[in-house]
Amino acid sequence: MIEIPSKIEGMQFDLYKLEQALKPLGYTVGGNWDYDHGSFDYNIDSEVGYQFLRVPFQAIDGQLDSNGCTVEIGRPFLLSHKYQRGLDDNAFTGNLSASFNQFSEPVDKDASFPKEYIDVGKALLDELESALINE
Repeated sequence: MIEIPSKIEGMQFDLYKLEQALKPLGYTVGGNWDYDHGSFDYNIDSEVGYQFLRVPFQAIDGQLDSNGCTVEIGRPFLLSHKYQRGLDDNAFTGNLSASFNQFSEPVDKDASFPKEYIDVGKALLDELESALINE
């Protein structure tokens, strides 16, 4: 994990409006959200595991699943997950099972981040800052 100080740290947004601003830029809501915190992820690469720019947020007014929730942006970071290969190669997975078991567990949740993608992550954060600060 590589933290990247940002101009958007500490900024507050209506969660719905923030989501509407980030989705067209390629961000998705991260899978590790709860009622009071979550993140937006930008998938940089997925050839050997997944490399993300993750933008965490914390609910400061309301809960994430309620209308009108206000969130505060935390410090963005680059994150790499390496997944097990071949888990599904010889297995039959029915539709019901697939809906619950979509992803394998990471082999290394905090894998080292590939150096060639660090500048990409910083450029993506610059783009995000421009979009949110100038909004």
